[in-house]
Amino acid sequence: MTGVVVVGTGFGCFTHVRALRAAGFDVVAVVGRDPVKTTRRAHAFDVPLALTSVPDALTLPGVDAISIATPPNTHASIVHAALDAGKHVLCEKPFARDAEEARELLSHAQQSGVIHLLGTEFRYDTGQALLARAVRAGLAGEPRLAMFLLHVPVLADPDAALPAWWAAADQGGGWLGAHGSQVIDQIRVTLGEFAAVSVSLLNLADRDTTADDGFVVHFRLQAGVAGVMQSTAADRGPMLIETRVIGTTGSLWIDGLGDAVWAADAHGTRRLPVPDDLRTTRGAAPPQAVLETTYEQMIGHGLDLGAYTRLAEHLHARITGAAAPPGPEPATFTDGVADMIALDAMRRSAAEHRTVAVDASRPRELLVTPRRERPPSSSTSGAGGHG
Repeated sequence: MTGVVVVGTGFGCFTHVRALRAAGFDVVAVVGRDPVKTTRRAHAFDVPLALTSVPDALTLPGVDAISIATPPNTHASIVHAALDAGKHVLCEKPFARDAEEARELLSHAQQSGVIHLLGTEFRYDTGQALLARAVRAGLAGEPRLAMFLLHVPVLADPDAALPAWWAAADQGGGWLGAHGSQVIDQIRVTLGEFAAVSVSLLNLADRDTTADDGFVVHFRLQAGVAGVMQSTAADRGPMLIETRVIGTTGSLWIDGLGDAVWAADAHGTRRLPVPDDLRTTRGAAPPQAVLETTYEQMIGHGLDLGAYTRLAEHLHARITGAAAPPGPEPATFTDGVADMIALDAMRRSAAEHRTVAVDASRPRELLVTPRRERPPSSSTSGAGGHG
């Protein structure tokens, strides 16, 4: 079997371990910062080895790949170590601390000749994948306006237990990185590259934090589409979710959290049939006993387990040379660079209170730059900003 090590005891165990195993990987070990917690989580998810050292994990026999679900500021050192060891890599988003670091990781990965994928599993969510396909098929004509809206209450309580890194902007914390990075990828896949953004970052809960728990992004895309990304994890009201694209001849939208995609035009409104190649199932949450904090409740919902399994199947197929499974192409580190370019522009816009152009004209070009001094390899547990 193809062996994999998972770094991260939060989202790494709740989703990565289960998805990778379902995709045919042998999960050899889980790596975390706290030896007691790591041992407990390894036992709970039937992983044979619990380690606290990434270098030790990379030298285990039978390990072909590493899956990284740690805080964003630790991604680079772990990815570089894995690439130096010649291992294939699946890395959570947000991909890096900034676009410069993302380019360094892409350069190293391409020079290493390994498979490198990004944890944007919602490309395989049935509703999102079908909406993207419908837009490309012209079912709404030429897209002109788009809305991506999500309000959830999970962080509304200022006493909600969060890991320290999540509340720190300089460590990659906050809701824009956690959830916004997924939406950035969804927009790029569905509608194309960003051209300019105007952003407000919000702190809605009464919590001592330097990171945001909400955002409003007005964006313009290179194709001329205008739109809004708006989200918060601190809305005490019921969940609010809307994804909608309006074009020159009609509208397309996803029905809440479901898989249903609807189209409306001059001929009426209809639900689009789901092709077999876009069907994924939603997974169950892990046992409540292992979800120890508010943050873990937020990331341990299991709703993306089916989509993550499909992503893991693509990773397995690329490593083994098997035929690609159904569904869209997975995101690679090249997409990670483009996503970080957009995310950097959004953060700059919020900090400078102005509209910022997004330099996405060369997201697919290999940019070889001198590597920054690498921080020490970290085995910090937790999800990589996953929201």
